[in-house]
Amino acid sequence: MRWMWIDRVIAFEPRTRLVAVKNVSLAEEHLHQHFAADGALPPCPVMPSSLILEGMAQTAGILVGSVHGFREKVVLAKVVSATFERDVNPGETIRYDASIERMDDMGASTVGIVDRFSFADNAWAPVGRIELMFSHLDQNRAGVEFPEENFVFGENFRTLLEGAGLRKFSV
Repeated sequence: MRWMWIDRVIAFEPRTRLVAVKNVSLAEEHLHQHFAADGALPPCPVMPSSLILEGMAQTAGILVGSVHGFREKVVLAKVVSATFERDVNPGETIRYDASIERMDDMGASTVGIVDRFSFADNAWAPVGRIELMFSHLDQNRAGVEFPEENFVFGENFRTLLEGAGLRKFSV
């Protein structure tokens, strides 16, 4: 993973569930264009839904990869559904709660709930629900050769695992 859209893992139930959080800050470049001031309209920075979806894909991908000790190259195969009810603004925290629905040698399907914590409201509120499918690339490669090193779960990923105390689950 080149860009990390989660900051830390806060809960882990092996083979079942992983919860991660992302703190949204005005220091993030993408917020300045989404949505910038336009004429008489003031700026209205919002975390793009596509990046929220990517954060859930990373959270669920880590969960799926953990099942086999990160030996498989796990890639997102399909976004089954993604619904968003609310925007996420700077100063809020996103919580990604991913669960495995089905798992086999070829891949997995997951369901995830996204919530946001607003410090102004001092409460969690639902943002959306995302269903994803993952493929174990090594099992579905159709004759294509891939490098031995795991290019999906790279150094940033290892740092995230160590910070969560999950390093023991990786190879």
